[in-house]
Amino acid sequence: MDAGQLAHRFAHHPPSTPAIVQKHELIRDASAALAQLLNEVIDKECREKSLALTSLEEVMFWANAAVARELNYRGASPATPPTSPA
Repeated sequence: MDAGQLAHRFAHHPPSTPAIVQKHELIRDASAALAQLLNEVIDKECREKSLALTSLEEVMFWANAAVARELNYRGASPATPPTSPA
């Protein structure tokens, strides 16, 4: 992995268009809906329910990361790494 790719992974990727904001909202809404369904269907608080919800959070996080980093996957140049204050 080159330095630009690594910097891109750890850079902040704010939504730059309304379409990207909408994608993030769709992912969060769908994830929240499934979390609510799981919470209703699985009555007992148990390890498996906790792991399912944690895994769902991971799905949401990674999906939103994919949306945020989408330009890089389409061949655009990597994001400029943040600079440190002097």
